[in-house]
Amino acid sequence: MNPLPIHFAPLQGHTEAVYRQAHARVFGGVDTYYSPFVRIEHGEIRRRDVRDISPEHNQALHLIPQLMAPDADKLEQIMPLFIEKGHREANINLGCPFPLLAKRHNGAGMLPYPEEVKALLEAAIQKYPDVHFSVKLRLGWENAEECLALLPLFNELPFSHLILHPRLGKQQYKGEVDLDAFEAFYNGCSKPLYYNGDLHTTADIHTIAGRFPRLAGIVIGRGLLANPALAQEYREGKSLSTDEMAKKVGQLHAMVFAGYQEQLQGEEAQLLMKMKSFWEYLLPDADRKARKIIHKTSKLSNYRAAVSNLLGSYR
Repeated sequence: MNPLPIHFAPLQGHTEAVYRQAHARVFGGVDTYYSPFVRIEHGEIRRRDVRDISPEHNQALHLIPQLMAPDADKLEQIMPLFIEKGHREANINLGCPFPLLAKRHNGAGMLPYPEEVKALLEAAIQKYPDVHFSVKLRLGWENAEECLALLPLFNELPFSHLILHPRLGKQQYKGEVDLDAFEAFYNGCSKPLYYNGDLHTTADIHTIAGRFPRLAGIVIGRGLLANPALAQEYREGKSLSTDEMAKKVGQLHAMVFAGYQEQLQGEEAQLLMKMKSFWEYLLPDADRKARKIIHKTSKLSNYRAAVSNLLGSYR
């Protein structure tokens, strides 16, 4: 069986352009990257979101920008930016589980309101016929019947693909994924469907691909942040040695550090905070003491030494 396409799911604060470019160059194996969602905040789009989807910051990789909007008006504020930046693909987020956004009918918080979802999606398709739209969603907010109720709409509209994470919004990232509920959606879905959720090893990917042979591809977020080589290991059918992994993570870290150093222009505290988040998921089996020092340090010089110690102990 040929390997399925692997897409890198977006995570706010982690998979920005600096990280995406470094990952594509050092590890690779990913067919498509998604930007963290762009949304309207205080009546406008944040400048950092504009920068994040600009082509000059996303060279040599395939990027699909993601948007989050509770209604057509906000979608129409965002889409001109995507088009101006040369994007002819867009992903609509109906999966974000964060309660502050969900209670305002954003992300997975829209799923209990099928008429609102219909209005949003139909507006996107009708007003931007030259854009290839896809949707990332969850099973629902309260129950898995919510995604099934929307399935006829998804089948009817010309989406390029759908991405389903088989948890409820109210679960956030807790509890188990519901593969039976995913299967019910999969069985009725006529669009190319991608699976997303709790994929940490190549064995996990093969298990999902075996159970759902009509999948169009796999979308991985936290699993790729923990093991940046996961997509390439799946594609090549072999794992990196710990020495190879330490070397490549060192290269990835150096590129990300340099990218944020340039972007933040001498703001040491911000740079340190940004680099600490780099380690939130990465190499979870690395030395716990070394990881703790990274997160506790308050000086860049100490941070650099702690990273060097961690990578040295990982080899």
